[in-house]
Amino acid sequence: MTALVLDPVRPECSNRMLCCYLNATSQIQVARIADVPNWYFERVVFPGERLLFESPLTAHLEIHTGTPSAILADRIACKFLQVREQRLVEGS
Repeated sequence: MTALVLDPVRPECSNRMLCCYLNATSQIQVARIADVPNWYFERVVFPGERLLFESPLTAHLEIHTGTPSAILADRIACKFLQVREQRLVEGS
């Protein structure tokens, strides 16, 4: 699997994190971040697909479901989607 970043977070944004969103529905969704000045992120997320993306700490991911109107179904603070490294402890 290859990761392709088409719209990276601007370099001057030092407070950024890796995030993951899972489309757990049976519908195609559009994931969008529109609350970051001078940056816009939008991707189509298919049913069962995971979306990995980089985001500023203060951003919100909007999830739009349904066609053709793409109704706003959810708005999630990206800090709740942050990928956290889990270290295995030897002997556990």
